[in-house]
Amino acid sequence: MNEDFLHYIWKFQRFNKKNLKLTSGESIEIIQPGILNTDSGPDFFNGQIKLNSTKWAGNVEIHKHSSDWLKHKHQDDLAYDKVILHVVWIDDTPIKRLSGEVIPCIELKGLVSKVLLEQYDQLQKEFTLIPCESSIKSVDSFIIETFLERLAFERLEHKSQRLNQLLKLNKNDWESTLYQMLAKYFGFKVNAIPFELLAQSLPYSIIRKHVGNLFQLEALLFGQAGLLEGDFKGNYPRDLQQEYHYLKAKYRLKAIEPSLWKFMRMRPVNFPSIRIAQFAALLNEKKALFESIVNENEVQQLEKTFSVSASAYWDSHFRFDKPAANKRSKKLGVLAINTLLINSIIPLIFNYAKQKGDGELSERALFFLTQFKPEKNKITRLWSHFNIQADNAQQSQALIELKTNYCDLKKCLNCSIGNSILK
Repeated sequence: MNEDFLHYIWKFQRFNKKNLKLTSGESIEIIQPGILNTDSGPDFFNGQIKLNSTKWAGNVEIHKHSSDWLKHKHQDDLAYDKVILHVVWIDDTPIKRLSGEVIPCIELKGLVSKVLLEQYDQLQKEFTLIPCESSIKSVDSFIIETFLERLAFERLEHKSQRLNQLLKLNKNDWESTLYQMLAKYFGFKVNAIPFELLAQSLPYSIIRKHVGNLFQLEALLFGQAGLLEGDFKGNYPRDLQQEYHYLKAKYRLKAIEPSLWKFMRMRPVNFPSIRIAQFAALLNEKKALFESIVNENEVQQLEKTFSVSASAYWDSHFRFDKPAANKRSKKLGVLAINTLLINSIIPLIFNYAKQKGDGELSERALFFLTQFKPEKNKITRLWSHFNIQADNAQQSQALIELKTNYCDLKKCLNCSIGNSILK
């Protein structure tokens, strides 16, 4: 038994209320359980009860043992002195107000059905990939669909919180924040960390000065990535190296460790050298990239903005001084573009809309997610085993949120699907 489960039992009144009595023997009627408080203070606000024909309104506190009140030092906190009801699993000691009056108490042990206790116990003990694996197919599809809509919004909210931290570090510079977000996701999973370090080592204030000069942008990015070290045979890498040495001295830059980059067991088109060249091409597109993105009304135009190709040298190379067997343009693929837009651009638009109080732009960000095909990864494949398929990226993002922030943490009591099973 834990307090989260007791909160669930109290919130949904999942106990026998017939002839309900306090531990003192007095009859009590629950009119309203109150509203769950997620901040400091008593667990439920604005509860309503009736004692001896007198109606009381106020806060309710929940504990496993009544003595937990003392362990948590509530007796020293005036916020708890006016609690109208103490709800516990086991009443092991009477709790008094500062005046000496005993606080009314309900003991739930013996009032909750064994079936509910067994169902919750089973959910918590399951060692499967999702706790409700054996029951989820019985849940009404409407409940799942409605919950997924909420989770898509929650996922954007969580990403917004992380974005706020980055934005604060950048002193509310949206262009710099966009630059760092893009860098992180240009590395995708394998090279996300070195790409982040690259962006941190090369401030956007420097990049901004060289937008319009792709050669200098490549020199800065490849140089800071540590990939312009050594002796090169080709003219292009030698020219980049020379340019970087000049810019490095000018801006007093220090490159990151080149060994951080991973090339092994990757398709050549995903090599970090190709991604850096594509990143340079994107940064070179516009000086005010962020402004053009937030003002865009069509997903197709966003995709067009990100449909960039690495410079001509990379048509015949995957790495410096190593010619490729075939010559072809290294254009950023549709799947890569969608990944960047879903994970960096749309959360950024959503966050900007929240900061500006722009409801229309916020709705547009959510709508944009419905325009992309669903992501295909191990999480979405897992849900497909339970006949839960994502039709678009909004739903696949919701399924990722469900797995990582509910199932993995066994937060079944906060999940509409888990609630449906327990009922």
